[in-house]
Amino acid sequence: MGKNDGLYIFCYNGRMNKKILLSGIQPSGALHIGNYFGAIRQFVALQEKYESYVFIADLHALTTTQDAGKLSQSIIDVTLDYLACGLDPEKVCLFKQSDIGGAVGELAWDFNCITTMPYLERAVAYKDANQKAKEVNVGLFDYPVLMAADILIQDADAVPVGADQKQHVEIARDIAQKFNNTFGNTFKLPEPLIMQDVAIVPGLDGRKMSKSYGNTIPLFGTDAEIEKAVAGIVTDSGADIPQNVYAIHKLFKTEAELTSLYDANKGKYKILKDALAADIKAFIGPMREKRNALAQDMEKVKSILKAGGEKARARAEAKMSLVHEKVGMKIY
Repeated sequence: MGKNDGLYIFCYNGRMNKKILLSGIQPSGALHIGNYFGAIRQFVALQEKYESYVFIADLHALTTTQDAGKLSQSIIDVTLDYLACGLDPEKVCLFKQSDIGGAVGELAWDFNCITTMPYLERAVAYKDANQKAKEVNVGLFDYPVLMAADILIQDADAVPVGADQKQHVEIARDIAQKFNNTFGNTFKLPEPLIMQDVAIVPGLDGRKMSKSYGNTIPLFGTDAEIEKAVAGIVTDSGADIPQNVYAIHKLFKTEAELTSLYDANKGKYKILKDALAADIKAFIGPMREKRNALAQDMEKVKSILKAGGEKARARAEAKMSLVHEKVGMKIY
């Protein structure tokens, strides 16, 4: 059965000889170009090489999103974004984290019981929240443990992450090693997979592009939204080349292509920002058309997600059967 026989084959199963890749993105707001270049592009590029499991991290999103309607819509939006960017359900198991929430939540509890609080207090996300004088909820404090469960329950070999997320994979490795040492060999030790040239995508202010900083360019924004975001890029009025503009522009054009443009328009920030906005819109255009087409058949989109959840849940439950045996819970 091929694409012409029903548009998609859900979660192709004939990839068991390949290493396993797993990663996901929170549905906590509109995706931005940093999500694409820092993560989704890698997922698409690697879907031929790996047996890939890509999920929508809706359980993680609860640490910051407590609006049912907003979360539901964000889950749909991220699913459409994934598919529009090129994730192919024939090659990737695309699923919703909560569809395996029972198994992954139980495994996170098992990990909590062998992980100390001082260890988790060293996590970057927790320290950042404390420095911002926020009252940290237990979910945010325990976030790295749930992420470790996400990774380890699917026996992931590789986890594509941004450079700033590498610690989460290291925590997963530490927890896996401690579990293995305590109960016997059970989990693989995953490796972070970082694409160095876009390890951290710069935002409008030069910092990492992040929803929490409010410095993003929306991936599937309207032309007007993209133009407004680009116009807001922070520039140094004394420089011939606006470095923040140039840093983002390099994602869409080669340095050779940009050299003549920037040399011919030294100090002309509006012209250079307009050129960047035009290149972003041209790049996103085909993906936006595909996304609009997918949105016309939401039952098909939801069925892709549901089928992915069924496959991921079967793997997770098989893994938890082994965990039950290792910890001493499997008595019949």
